[in-house]
Amino acid sequence: MTPSMISRNVMLATGVLALAGAAYTCINYDVAGSESTEDAFVNGNVVAVTAQVGGVVTSLAADTTDHVSAGMPLVVLDDVDARLALDRAKAQLAKSVRLARAQVAAAGQNGANVDLRRVDLSRAKADLSRRRELLASGAISGEEVQHAEEAARVAEAALDAARQQWAGSQALVDRISLDKNPEVMTAAAQVRDAYIAAYRTSVPAPVSGVVTKRNVQLGQKITPGAALMSVVPLDHLWVDANFKESQLAHIRPGQPVKLSADLYGRSVSYSGIVVGQDAGTGSAFALLPAQNATGNWIKVVQRVPIRVALDPKQLAEHPLQLGLSMRVSVDTRRQEAPRLASHQSEHHGDQTDVLATPLAGADAIVNDVIAANR
Repeated sequence: MTPSMISRNVMLATGVLALAGAAYTCINYDVAGSESTEDAFVNGNVVAVTAQVGGVVTSLAADTTDHVSAGMPLVVLDDVDARLALDRAKAQLAKSVRLARAQVAAAGQNGANVDLRRVDLSRAKADLSRRRELLASGAISGEEVQHAEEAARVAEAALDAARQQWAGSQALVDRISLDKNPEVMTAAAQVRDAYIAAYRTSVPAPVSGVVTKRNVQLGQKITPGAALMSVVPLDHLWVDANFKESQLAHIRPGQPVKLSADLYGRSVSYSGIVVGQDAGTGSAFALLPAQNATGNWIKVVQRVPIRVALDPKQLAEHPLQLGLSMRVSVDTRRQEAPRLASHQSEHHGDQTDVLATPLAGADAIVNDVIAANR
């Protein structure tokens, strides 16, 4: 081999090594103005379906992998005990209404008794006055006058007793309607409690999504608060990207993000936005945090979860599931926002009205019972 051929081979080998090094650099290092990681996973809300009352399961309407709508009854409990309790509460309300009516009648009767005792006192005083006049003329004895004085005192004491009795009965009904009577209001609250307990024997889906982790069976007796299953709303997912601590300096909330999932490959791209950084590294919140106060400590690069919000339209076109692997690249050229969020993000906040028990039905029952016994 001639020297010229050796020189060409050396130059060729050098060029191949340079190209390989450049390719390695492009693959393993981020371009300027961006940070990337493949340590990223899809995350979302796992909404627990729990019973607010205890009972025996008589019906199941959904199983794992089923899609359910918010408000759909998922589990139905035996409601016999709840309906009997509601009937007892209605009977007690009817009794309270009638007792309240009796209190009003008693107050009126005691008021009439006061008028009667006032008339008796007036008659006794008139008799005493006439006997004193007759005593002066000698027509009657002093004993009769004494008896008349005692009768007047008895009539006055009877009037005082009647007034006290009327005041006591009046205190129970004064300035309140039948609906506002304390006993009636207490019984009405018991009716509402019983109605709510009966209503809650049907356990609805708190949100729309896919059922997972169903662990309840027909005939099972459950207690209040027991987890029956979970519902995952797959239309509201995000990505937790775990960046190295050396990559965090330029990542800010609001920066645009490009993502791809191993499920679809690089042919499908998602657009996202950095929501914020977690308050600590993954190891800081681990169940068993590392104890580094030892003599054989070895430094390990820590990672901090970065939450990335996904575009709902893209998520609807190419659905994702919890735990799927993602590739994440953050465009870090925008540096206006602080590194750590100082206010609540607009991407957070959930609400459901499904679990709010409507009291209109209970109020209708209360009004019907009061009207029937008024």
